[in-house]
Amino acid sequence: MTPPPALHEVLAVVLRIREGRAGALLWQRALDPDAGRWALPGGTLGPDEDVETSVRRQLAEKVDVREVAHVEQLSVFSDPARVSGKRRIATAFLGLVPSDADPELPGDTAWHDVEDLPATAFDHAAIVAAGRDRLRAKLSYTNLGFALAPAEFTISALREHYVAALGHEVSATNLQRVLTRRGLLEPTGEVVPSGRSGGRPAAVFRFTDRGMRVTDAFAVLRPPARPGGPRDGVLP
Repeated sequence: MTPPPALHEVLAVVLRIREGRAGALLWQRALDPDAGRWALPGGTLGPDEDVETSVRRQLAEKVDVREVAHVEQLSVFSDPARVSGKRRIATAFLGLVPSDADPELPGDTAWHDVEDLPATAFDHAAIVAAGRDRLRAKLSYTNLGFALAPAEFTISALREHYVAALGHEVSATNLQRVLTRRGLLEPTGEVVPSGRSGGRPAAVFRFTDRGMRVTDAFAVLRPPARPGGPRDGVLP
C-alpha cells in the first residue's frame, strides 16, 4: 500500500538577547501529541503558500512581525521519526528580534533561555540548537549583529550581545576594531554619561546597514583557546 503523503510544516526559531542571555520564543501545546510541552511557532504549509510566506503568516499569529528584524531559511528536518503519527517534514527558519523590542505575546507563548529550555515538543530543542549555531556562524562573517542590538548602543553593550549569542568571551576593543574596519559601525556623536565609578563617557554607535550582508566570508569568532589563556575571543 502506498503511504499517505507527508505533511509539510514551517517552524521559526526566533531568538532575542535580553539581560545578557539568549532567549527563544516558544508556545505551550494544549493538545496531544506532546500536550504541555513547549514548541516553536509555526504550522502546516498552506496550499497556495511558499515557505517564507507561510512562516511570516504564522509568526504574525504569535508576535508583531514588524519587531522581527531578520528572517532566513535555516534547514529542512525530514527524519521519518521526528514526530509521532503522520509523517511531517519541517522547513525551519531563523528569526531575530532586537533586544529593545518587546512584542506583545499571547498567553501561551513566552521567551525561554536557550541554555535552559523547558521540555520541548518533538525535535524542537534540536532545531533551536541549529538556529543558535547558525547565528553564531553568521555573527563571524556578516553584519547580523544589527538584528540583535538596539538602534543605538555603546560598544560595551554590543559586546554583551555578542557574548550572549556566541556563548564565549569577546573583547570589546577587538570587536570595535574589526567591525569598524569592516565599515559596519558609525558614531552617533552622542555619549552615555559616566557611572559612579567615573571614567570617560562612553560613545554611542549604530550599525551603518540594517540589512544582512556578508562582510568577511572567511572570518571566525573563536572562543578562548585554553583554560588559563587569553580571556577574549578572537576576530581576525
